[in-house]
Amino acid sequence: MSKKEKLAVLIGPTAVGKTKLSIELAKRLNGEIISGDSMQIYRGMDIGTAKIKKEEMEGIPHYLIDIKNPDESFSVAEFQELVREKISEISSRRALPIIVGGTGLYIQSVIYDYQFSDAPSNDEFRKKLEQKAVMKGKDALFHELKKIDPVSAKKIHPNNIRRVIRALEIYYCTGKTMTEFQTKQDPKTLYQTAIVGLTMERDRLYDRINKRVDKMIAEGLVQEAERFYRAGLRDCQSIQAIGYKELFDYFDGRISLEEAVENLKQNSRRYAKRQLTWFRNKMNVEWFDITNVDDSTMLAKKIEEISDYIEGKLEIKSNT
Repeated sequence: MSKKEKLAVLIGPTAVGKTKLSIELAKRLNGEIISGDSMQIYRGMDIGTAKIKKEEMEGIPHYLIDIKNPDESFSVAEFQELVREKISEISSRRALPIIVGGTGLYIQSVIYDYQFSDAPSNDEFRKKLEQKAVMKGKDALFHELKKIDPVSAKKIHPNNIRRVIRALEIYYCTGKTMTEFQTKQDPKTLYQTAIVGLTMERDRLYDRINKRVDKMIAEGLVQEAERFYRAGLRDCQSIQAIGYKELFDYFDGRISLEEAVENLKQNSRRYAKRQLTWFRNKMNVEWFDITNVDDSTMLAKKIEEISDYIEGKLEIKSNT
């Protein structure tokens, strides 16, 4: 049996400070970073996704950023395949792959042996569903999915017709919902993995979120979102990202800009809460509180602490 590849994972809620810390970890551990964010894959969605800038990378290679156009869809299965390829590629260079992000389901799909292709398929039935979507609209299929598998319907956006059809196809072929089919799988970890979670006091985190939204607005988020709005990208999977859908309501004239910004802050805070709940329930995470990491000295101590944990967990040999 071949030895499992080493993998470090850095997770945490939005705005907690993953980006800066990940760069320092990568420098210490000879790491290369794979984005674990389902929206940073889209080109042009820079401000709203808090995408790392080239100068902020400090020479550390980054992957799965800017690989799709905003009008293209992207699935968990596709993410799983691409990231696993990158892990093998990085490992072959004797570097440490480090997944950094906050999209829990996507990251979980990489670490564990979930087989998205195991469920049987039926080409003829799928074509019928595709025709139905054309004739009756996407909402008709989504409404059907809500009836048979409300749990999956909550996870799939109505405009992601490919995933809606796949969920219906699994039910037609197996008599089980996608949720039931995936629950019966017994996933095993594919890598020798150290999962590090960053957390901080909730009031402090929410204050960081609010300030980051203000910074995004100052940097031109409204103009960035307006470009997509004027391009007619309303029904795309990408535009459902927090930071864009709220501003679309403003462009439609339904709310004021001030209301849109407040909605963006509130939705970001709620998302952070959901992220923490997901990670605590779904993954074996070693949590590090960075509430009081305010200056370079304290940051250096926290990075050393986290590095020591990862090295002890993965037995990484020093590169110096």
